[in-house]
Amino acid sequence: MWRIITFVILMLTGFAASAGAEERRLVVVELFTSQGCSSCPPADAFLHELAKRDDVLALGMHVDYWDYIGWKDVFGQKAHSERQRAYAHVGGRRSVYTPQMIVQGEQHVVGNHPVEVNSLIKRHQAQAGKASLTVVRDAGKLRISAQAQGVAQPVAVLMVRYMPQGVTQIQKGENAGREIAYANIVTEIKVLDIWDMKSPFETSERASGSEKTAIILQTRGHGPILAAARAD
Repeated sequence: MWRIITFVILMLTGFAASAGAEERRLVVVELFTSQGCSSCPPADAFLHELAKRDDVLALGMHVDYWDYIGWKDVFGQKAHSERQRAYAHVGGRRSVYTPQMIVQGEQHVVGNHPVEVNSLIKRHQAQAGKASLTVVRDAGKLRISAQAQGVAQPVAVLMVRYMPQGVTQIQKGENAGREIAYANIVTEIKVLDIWDMKSPFETSERASGSEKTAIILQTRGHGPILAAARAD
């Protein structure tokens, strides 16, 4: 009899632990990096580790402002540089740098400081969410729905597309002669809509191509990220 009771308790405990893991918030970590930055490879390697986690949406944002020093980042985009500068403006910072990680649209930290990054991830996972987000792939479309769980405020509904991996043989610049592998390379960030959070949100978007896709709810004006979900 006690064996049966013990077995049931263990089963319930395991179920509760599993449910708790599934309910953890998906925390967004954006790495602003460049192939022309000699300090970036350790952060790029760390992003590979974050990309393996189910509870983290790790995104590689390659900037273009180091291209002039000898090597043009093949994944670099002006849009990523502008996003990083917008974060700096909102945070009252006068300059940007690489490697920099922005956690959940709020805190910035040097990208090759994993202890600090992991601490911030845990802090955000412990906080109550302000919105719920569901993304379902159906018949070539992404069906997106969200509900507010806190104070209503304008929120940008972002679609992010990214390549899971890419390798570059760097021939010039500070990393000349190195072959570096990159994870979750962002190719596009698109604003699908602005949601006022006053009523449930629903929309659909075509899902095409082989790249991965994620949806992010971010306070308008490059503010805190309220929720995120992978579409794959």
